[in-house]
Amino acid sequence: MIDADTRAAVLLGYPVRHSFSPAMYNAAFQARRLNCVYLAVSVPPARLAAALEALPALDLLGANVTVPYKERVVSFLDETTPDSRLIGAVNTIVHRDGRLVGHNTDGSGFLRAVREAGRDPRGEAAVILGAGGAARAVAVTLALHGVKELVIFNRTVERGAGLAALIRKQGVAAAAYGWDELAAAGARARSAFARACLIVQTTSLGMHPRTAEAPPVPPEWISANHLVYDLVYNPAETAFLQAARLAGARTANGLGMLLYQGVVAFELWTGQEAPVETMRAALRACLEDN
Repeated sequence: MIDADTRAAVLLGYPVRHSFSPAMYNAAFQARRLNCVYLAVSVPPARLAAALEALPALDLLGANVTVPYKERVVSFLDETTPDSRLIGAVNTIVHRDGRLVGHNTDGSGFLRAVREAGRDPRGEAAVILGAGGAARAVAVTLALHGVKELVIFNRTVERGAGLAALIRKQGVAAAAYGWDELAAAGARARSAFARACLIVQTTSLGMHPRTAEAPPVPPEWISANHLVYDLVYNPAETAFLQAARLAGARTANGLGMLLYQGVVAFELWTGQEAPVETMRAALRACLEDN
């Protein structure tokens, strides 16, 4: 029951109607018998500063942040964690005694999901498709957790090169190539896939409703040596994941990353162990109803 003692956490974005987060977190609060509620709040750009000021003013637990605000919120916070500063984006805000602390749980959520799928990237090589915000979180997390080499493919090589330069500063070998290297089946690209144990698809290609789209990766470059992880989770199996599965690779979609970034946020807000299976079931129910 919501009463005067109920504490809230919110999702800040624009728009937010599509989000599965309210179902996941409210199921978790109920499972742990916490007097808390989670709301998705659509915040127009002109009202972002006011929305962030409301977090301590209303004594909220904190907030999740989604597009288009993950980078913009940083300047409004009292403190950010080292990994979120490297990534350059925040997706979780924790309110403590009037101070707002920014975290990025996308990377840690991704790493837990990959390990759950049976692959530890430490000491291995990886390929990342895309160079946007999600790719940056994935790349920085892999670099901080011992990956040996990263090769980034992006439509525009310039953006990928910027991300590769950041990764090299962390002491990890990194290179970037354009999408044209994939389309042309170039030797450098083929070699990068041959060395990798992990292939991460971070773009929106294949996301509902444009489910036929896929990165231009020759299917013969994928084998049973690979875990292919697609951050898209709707549909559950993208065209890219289907091709990878047929090539013999182990595959996983982005539902695990969505789950575990939420698990980390829940634990930061509440100080309690998250009910992982309850949260997973809530997400799966959302997908089935979608």
